[in-house]
Amino acid sequence: MADPKGFLKEGREVATRRPVDERVQDWKEVYPDGIGRALLPIINTQASRCMDCGIPFCHQGCPLGNIIPEWNDLVWRDDWHGATDRLHATNNFPEFTGRLCPAPCETACVLGINQDPVTIKNVEVSIIDRAWESNSVRPEPPEWLTGKRVAVVGSGPAGLAAAQQLTRAGHTVAVYERADRIGGLLRYGIPEFKMEKAHIDRRLDQMRREGTIFRPGVEVGVEVTGEQLRDRFDAVVLAIGSTVPRDLPVPGREFGGIHQAMEFLPQANRVAVGDEVADQITATGKDVVIIGGGDTGADCLGTSLRQGARSVTQLEIMGMPGSHRPANQPWPTYPMLYRVSSAHEEGGERVYAVSTTEFLGDEDGNVRALSLVEVDDKFQPIEGTEREIPAQLVLFAMGFVGPEREGLLEQLGVDLDERGNVVRDKSYATSVEGVFCAGDAGRGQSLIVWAIAEGRSAAAGVDVWLSGASTLPMPIPPTARPLMA
Repeated sequence: MADPKGFLKEGREVATRRPVDERVQDWKEVYPDGIGRALLPIINTQASRCMDCGIPFCHQGCPLGNIIPEWNDLVWRDDWHGATDRLHATNNFPEFTGRLCPAPCETACVLGINQDPVTIKNVEVSIIDRAWESNSVRPEPPEWLTGKRVAVVGSGPAGLAAAQQLTRAGHTVAVYERADRIGGLLRYGIPEFKMEKAHIDRRLDQMRREGTIFRPGVEVGVEVTGEQLRDRFDAVVLAIGSTVPRDLPVPGREFGGIHQAMEFLPQANRVAVGDEVADQITATGKDVVIIGGGDTGADCLGTSLRQGARSVTQLEIMGMPGSHRPANQPWPTYPMLYRVSSAHEEGGERVYAVSTTEFLGDEDGNVRALSLVEVDDKFQPIEGTEREIPAQLVLFAMGFVGPEREGLLEQLGVDLDERGNVVRDKSYATSVEGVFCAGDAGRGQSLIVWAIAEGRSAAAGVDVWLSGASTLPMPIPPTARPLMA
């Protein structure tokens, strides 16, 4: 273990972000020289706070089953190579999770029962960033090939994790992505200020050197049919995500200037890396209203501020959460708390317990305002609380309702559950022989750690199906439900 008295001597400390007035002028990550470097002066001390707690509930809180106490101890002892090995033993892409995961491991930390928990997420990202800088992350090609071919459809975290595991097991893996670049929502849904795309590119380079084949710009289900895919490959992994956005069918929905977040964010991400986007949806000089109070809403907020919005208001139908763990969400569950992201530090207004009743338009057919009403804890409108707020750009960030059924899923004929998600068995196999499913397409909209965990698990299921046995780890069955769903 780390310092036996570390948690008694040291308090929680996190990396300092760049000043707001500086970072909103660019698209770089919000930490000076990257979060890994920003953390180096404090990270050994923070790792020392990890307790000899007997039963490390952080394991249960993490869907990947990261061996957190071990790499905390190794960091404290300045064994960064060993820490990198322990981190990669359970997580293919810690540079992604260390930046994007909401850290359910920390809310399950035993120290967090009555003190501030260990900064697990910060230790994680420090380990991997230092490993990359020291050239410790190397390709791991298989010793021999099995002669089996696997198609992975979708290049988000679930698809990439499955592809890397299967490639290392000796199978020939091709990853299909309908966008022009590999990365899925990591590429076009996550703004640069949260994760610069260089982190994706260097991991993809590692995967190419290991033998993974990437096929961007190919829409499976259109350019390649499901039947053709099954004919060409011995197994197929569906990692197509949950991409059908939740809509808000209230009066005035047809006005111009009302868009889904995933129309707005990908365009901004393209421009941030130097692409040209015709007729780009921008927040410049506009009153922006974001409907949805989650991470995607915060991404829209930070993007709108960098584009020069006049004002930004983020609406949430739920009531404002408290700053302390509610009694009905005891440790070690993941509590609903009032959290402030880097984007929320930068500006905008957050309005809770409201529901949009109508969009109001101007004479040109564009939105000019929206009507909202306050709601009670059962989401029923409170009489006399109606009001209007100006809006020339409205963004829906209300989540997703499932994978797209038309095209590939219909062609394959896989069974869907009552929520429209792909049905899988304990090995992540679908109802169609040789077709497997990992990530949000089967689980429903969830966290990046769940996507990677399911990608790894599905890869083990495919390997067993193709080879009769597997040395790949299979962290969790798809029916498992941990402390955070």
